[in-house]
Amino acid sequence: MILIRRLKSFACALQGLAFLLRTQPNARLHLLAAVLVCIAGGYFGLSRGEWLWITAAIVLVWSAEALNTALEYLADALHPKPHPGIGRAKDVAAAAVLIAAAGAAVIGMLVFVPHLASMGR
Repeated sequence: MILIRRLKSFACALQGLAFLLRTQPNARLHLLAAVLVCIAGGYFGLSRGEWLWITAAIVLVWSAEALNTALEYLADALHPKPHPGIGRAKDVAAAAVLIAAAGAAVIGMLVFVPHLASMGR
């Protein structure tokens, strides 16, 4: 019984991920970026520590994007008409994604720039 509930919960999460990718253009951009970063990581033979940072950055951005989308849909369901407070909440949630993406970009530079620099030697 517990296993069936866990499997249903996992199925719901996968449906949410599919919905996120199907409806959110930025999520698809994040997916493309994550795939390219993973390909680059394989090419450069990143260390375990570098992969930890890259993985953390990818997870942070994806989590922020998913939470932003959830907040937007919840806000729209509760108050379909424009409302200044809801608009601000959506803007702040979008800012969280921007902050996560900027942090991921910094992590990416810290990890990949030394590898790129060593290619020229």
